[in-house]
Amino acid sequence: MTTPTGNQLPPAATPSAPSPAPATGPATAPATGPAARPAVALVAALLGFSLTSFDASAVTVSLTSLGEDLGGGIAGAQWVVDAYTLAFAGLMLSSGLLADRFGAARTYGAGLAAFVVTSALCGLAPSLGWLLAGRVAQGAAAAVILPSSLALVRRAYSRPEARVRALAVWATGGSVAVALAPVLGGALTTAWGWRGIFFATLPLGLAALALLARADRPAEPVVRGRRPDLAGQLTAVLAVTALSVAVIEHGAVRWIAAGLAVLGALGFVRAERRAAEPAVPLALLRGRAVATALLAGSAASTGFFGLVFLYSLFFQQAQGNSALETGLLFLPMTSLIAATNVVSGRLTARYGARRPMLAGQVLATAGSLFLLLATGPGTSSVALAFALVPLALGCALTVPALTTLMMEAVPAARAGVAAGVLNAARQNMAGLATAVFGALVAGGFASGTRASLAVTAVVFAGAALATYRLPKTDTRATAPAPAGRS
Repeated sequence: MTTPTGNQLPPAATPSAPSPAPATGPATAPATGPAARPAVALVAALLGFSLTSFDASAVTVSLTSLGEDLGGGIAGAQWVVDAYTLAFAGLMLSSGLLADRFGAARTYGAGLAAFVVTSALCGLAPSLGWLLAGRVAQGAAAAVILPSSLALVRRAYSRPEARVRALAVWATGGSVAVALAPVLGGALTTAWGWRGIFFATLPLGLAALALLARADRPAEPVVRGRRPDLAGQLTAVLAVTALSVAVIEHGAVRWIAAGLAVLGALGFVRAERRAAEPAVPLALLRGRAVATALLAGSAASTGFFGLVFLYSLFFQQAQGNSALETGLLFLPMTSLIAATNVVSGRLTARYGARRPMLAGQVLATAGSLFLLLATGPGTSSVALAFALVPLALGCALTVPALTTLMMEAVPAARAGVAAGVLNAARQNMAGLATAVFGALVAGGFASGTRASLAVTAVVFAGAALATYRLPKTDTRATAPAPAGRS
């Protein structure tokens, strides 16, 4: 493939070999500086990524308290979640390019500083409107953090076996944050109200900035001469935002938003075909490994984030639990996620991504169907808390493997764009799942929950089928190195 305009990518690295140097195309210039302490960069990246994951989940537990304080009902609760996730997802396409253009460390630091400031603004919001504006800004900052943190890890480790382990640690850190978010969110809401969730991120964000300042800057290929794809970015934001409005709102607004979503989607495809430097290079999406990773990531976000939102409302509004009790009810679901992520990373390093992904998706499909049978008006909260475990474990087994599959399928110079595309897909599905599930339960918790679980099972089954169809060859990046080596 040629890359004179950026519409075509260099040949993607197969997962069985280290990513090759970028082929001809936009001129590249390596950044200077040693990479003697990649672990410092890993910890800094992990901490910032964990903060974005924490804020995406912790707020869901405080929605009832927030609604009592600021109003807005279920629709307001949906927008508190979606204002963050839509900005997060929509702007991540361009932010992935920023990491490739200006360097992962510089881009990550700017995003992290903005996240600290916008978190403080959310905590100080005097009304629902101000909070939603703050959540949009916070999501935009998170959009810069996530792909640049992943690109930072990808570039800090030059040896494939060390990189596979580091990517697994990075994914595990985000999963730990997601696992702790409902419990800590409930505790913070009980102690200090919903504002405490936003203020709690401030010291951790500052700590991540301090670590980044101490990290050695790895040599990284920086793509020169690329221009932001404004048309693609704007049409992508229009499409995903309008689609969520169409799901959440009613009447004429719904139909107008649906029409705008269609126009935005068509405009996005046209823009990407015509752009010299597209936000989503179409060649990137043609590879089976990349397409499967995107589908698997979307399914995991639908199942996990959609059901955390759904059962946060169910536990509190249908079953009368407090915010703290709701957070504790998520503990069985989340307590094994980190350990499962570690297992998934080791299985991926040894057997390749296909096997742990397939096992996780089959488990998540079965877990969705089990929840469908278990959820009912007479089911206790404790029983439902344990019924959530199989689906969560299936997601935890899938995510590190699909992340490795995606990052090993692209050249190093495209790591930022690949990370942006992957996480944009995941966040878009998280926001869409929140909108769809919220709309379904607005008509009744019992019927809406059953319909949401049926949708989740179908999505996971489709992802499992796509993963099963991956080539049954050895897809390891390399054999794992002995413990203790970097």
